Amino acid sequence: MQVDRLPQGGRIDRSRPLSFTFNGRQLSGFEGDTLASALLANGVHLTARSFKYHRPRGIVGSGPEEPSTLVELEGEDASANQPATTVRLRDGLSARSVNCWPSPGFDLGGINQLFARFLPAGFYYKTFKWPNWHLYEPSIRKAAGLAGAPAEPPAEGHFESRFAHADLLIAGAGPAGLMAALVAGRAGLRVMLADEGIEAGGSLLSRKLTIGGQEAMTWVSETVTELAAMPNVTHLQNATVWAYREHNYLMVNERAPENPGLLERNWRVRARHVITATGAIERSLVFGNNDRPGVMLAGAAQTYANRFAVRPGKRAVVVTNNNSAYSAAADLRAAGVEIAAIIDIRRDVPDAARALVPDTEILSAHVLTTALGHRHVRAVEIAPIGGDATRRISCDLLAHSGGWNPAVHLFSQSRGTLRYDETLASFLPDQPAQNTICAGGAAGALTLAEALRSGAKAGARVAGVQAPECPDADDLPYAIEPLWRVETARGKAFLDIQNDVSVDDVHLALREGYDNVEHVKRYTTGGMGIDQGKTGNINIIGTVALKQGLRLDEVGTTTFRAPYTPVSFGAIGGIRGESVVLPYRHTPITEWNLAQGAFMYEAGARWRRPGYFPRPGESFQDTVNRECRAVREGVGVYDGSPLGTFELKGRDAGRFLDHLYTNVMSTLKPGRCRYGLMLTDDGLILDDGVALRLDEHRWIVSTSTGHADVVNSHMEELLQTQFPDWNVFITTVTSQWNNATICGPKAREVMAALEGDIDLSPETLPFMSFAEGTVARLPARVVRVSFTGELSFEVNVAPRHMRALWDAIMEAGAPFGIGPIGSEANHMLRVEKGFLSLGHEVDGTVDPHDLGMGWVMSKKKPDYLGKRSVALRRAGDAVRRELVGVRPTDPNRQIPEGAPLTPGGERKPTEGLVTACVWSVVLNRWVGLALLERGASRHGETVHVRLTDGTIPAEVTAPIFYDPHGGRLKS
Repeated sequence: MQVDRLPQGGRIDRSRPLSFTFNGRQLSGFEGDTLASALLANGVHLTARSFKYHRPRGIVGSGPEEPSTLVELEGEDASANQPATTVRLRDGLSARSVNCWPSPGFDLGGINQLFARFLPAGFYYKTFKWPNWHLYEPSIRKAAGLAGAPAEPPAEGHFESRFAHADLLIAGAGPAGLMAALVAGRAGLRVMLADEGIEAGGSLLSRKLTIGGQEAMTWVSETVTELAAMPNVTHLQNATVWAYREHNYLMVNERAPENPGLLERNWRVRARHVITATGAIERSLVFGNNDRPGVMLAGAAQTYANRFAVRPGKRAVVVTNNNSAYSAAADLRAAGVEIAAIIDIRRDVPDAARALVPDTEILSAHVLTTALGHRHVRAVEIAPIGGDATRRISCDLLAHSGGWNPAVHLFSQSRGTLRYDETLASFLPDQPAQNTICAGGAAGALTLAEALRSGAKAGARVAGVQAPECPDADDLPYAIEPLWRVETARGKAFLDIQNDVSVDDVHLALREGYDNVEHVKRYTTGGMGIDQGKTGNINIIGTVALKQGLRLDEVGTTTFRAPYTPVSFGAIGGIRGESVVLPYRHTPITEWNLAQGAFMYEAGARWRRPGYFPRPGESFQDTVNRECRAVREGVGVYDGSPLGTFELKGRDAGRFLDHLYTNVMSTLKPGRCRYGLMLTDDGLILDDGVALRLDEHRWIVSTSTGHADVVNSHMEELLQTQFPDWNVFITTVTSQWNNATICGPKAREVMAALEGDIDLSPETLPFMSFAEGTVARLPARVVRVSFTGELSFEVNVAPRHMRALWDAIMEAGAPFGIGPIGSEANHMLRVEKGFLSLGHEVDGTVDPHDLGMGWVMSKKKPDYLGKRSVALRRAGDAVRRELVGVRPTDPNRQIPEGAPLTPGGERKPTEGLVTACVWSVVLNRWVGLALLERGASRHGETVHVRLTDGTIPAEVTAPIFYDPHGGRLKS
């Protein structure tokens, strides 16, 4: 039964009841509710326990500013650390409180309250130093903190990523944002309007105001309808602009878009102009026990009464230092809440504010010293300013307002500067660093009329048109007298409720020398984590200023960082359907691959290439095994076009390649190839690849797909800074040459079936050579290299001939059972052969000797790039991790890639890690590669792979499992 639901009103759909579970208790709500509003409607006020002290906590806010009630969603919604105020209620939702056990009502961690005086800010760094901090760290993190990440990905649905361009991106669909969108949209600009709320309206959803003589939400509805009819306007709701990067590059997280099966969508938007109409966030007052359940921001209480038709309490005390709380008190009284008294720190309360709450006791020049109650507020104590507590008032709701802070987070992320405004007692946007305009509450326009005018002017300025007249709007003028903390407070007075940061913690930080506001933040954790200083940041700054005798602008603000609100990793790494800002690069075979049902991967510089080609009824492993067998036993073909390709010309090209590679390249004869490694200045592996000599002064350099751009920059930098006089010219020809690589024991038969004039015999075209001529009647260059360990022919043609070549290969190879193979099979084949992979075995810590490739380090050349660094690093005889093979004792047991290798599986410093583990179709078992300390001398030894739930014993072997002498690839 929803005991505190009003019989009518609100923006909920009472015809659509919803059932949900909270901490195992079955409750009900309506469509349009948030989890927080539904909990309050059901009379649930004790909803959480605090971060460090495990104090009882309730719902404080009504939106993303909520600092107290974080929940963990279970089942198909599985996610952690979600503010209950932003969780949209749905039928079957299951949620539970975080950081308490077994429940918020009875939490064993509550024992911390008895020792609170011994747990000040930074106590753990001072206390748990002996014998080692890491000994205590797991227990401390378990006792204090947030929920863990979900154990499993969502059972259904997927995440998506999109790119967009806009003339104007508007963050926020409150009155200012809607007005700006209306003006810019009518002017024909491409507008993207993104708002974090479930529906548009911003503060108008929570207040009873009029615009142009009609209800404000009627104006909102008409405006949204007009915007929806504009083809140049994209309107996103339930979408938060969470990051603002350089050159007006912004991130927008759209949750539950209207698309079946799509969970979240992350937009990357490049905008010519940006308007931040993000509104303002109400800040708390700092008095004793200001965190008890039933202590709520006045604006939040007003929201629950007006928007959700929920009575947040029966008898309320309102405490304020500004006018806005009077409209909240009036709306609460209209909702049936008894207003016991209004406590105002100001001596002179404006008549307009008093007029909103006639017949209500208003105690001016008073402060609230403490809230009484443990699991729920039951009374307050008040006192005249400068005096002792003289009166106690009973209540079950304490609605307080310390003023409003413009939400400058995005503006600050854009590197705009802030200034302190004495009139509003808050920091406002000052000088923008990009094409950014702030409007509405975010610019300090805190009344409805000011917000509408501010939005209209901002939209008109971007569109280059005259700002229109705005409709009339009545609102109470905003006036405030700042109060950073109640100096006579009794009990813990919290500045940052989410992180349990009290006034005493800030004073301690100052006493210990951390007097810079950024140091205070890190010492106390105030304004960190999910909160990012939304409700308490300026109170911390004010407390520092009071203690040091400074002005707030002298103290300054901390840095607001992305994300503005929590964003799931799934959304950040979501699948892209297509791309705009950074287009995908396709080969002429992409359409063919998609038609064959290929699962496409992104590789290197935005290339799309097939990962594998599943058939109906096949598992992933079945598919990859089939493709591998085709190469090992018959013939396969893959598209190698994304490999980086560069043409080098000039009389010094050979000399330059000798400097670039670790081995000698200048001795190559035309028509021959050589494998080589490139090192960085510090002697670590940059890339590997094959160099081809076309004639005396003309070469082709082939690189990995992922490092193609890096190698290009590397070569250009060397020529421009170290060898400007050398006669070498580099041309990127990656897109000029496409290639189809035919590989497998039957590769020569397939090549012979293609009509061509190149002699393919081993004597004429041996391994590591190439020839030019025709293949399938197309001009081509055929290179005898192998990346799979099998006989291979890399057929290079111009892009305009690639599809014809591919079709001819598939037709000629059909009698031999040819099939396409993807990058997954290619990886498995490489591991079987012991071929290194960038990002796996080449992890940024190894040199060629570690990988058993000392043979590629020339002893004839006096110098090459990285040679001296390798010698210096190895001169100290330090223990090095070396490449080995690993064979699990259980042949059917897979080893997770990245798993550590430790002595006997014990939790000691690791001796190495597993870099790859694949199913070998040749050996019919799992095999892997690893980097192991002194690995080259430990063949035959048993090592242990440590997992969270046990260990896997494995034998150390040579890192080549197939054809160790190379007879197959040279055949």
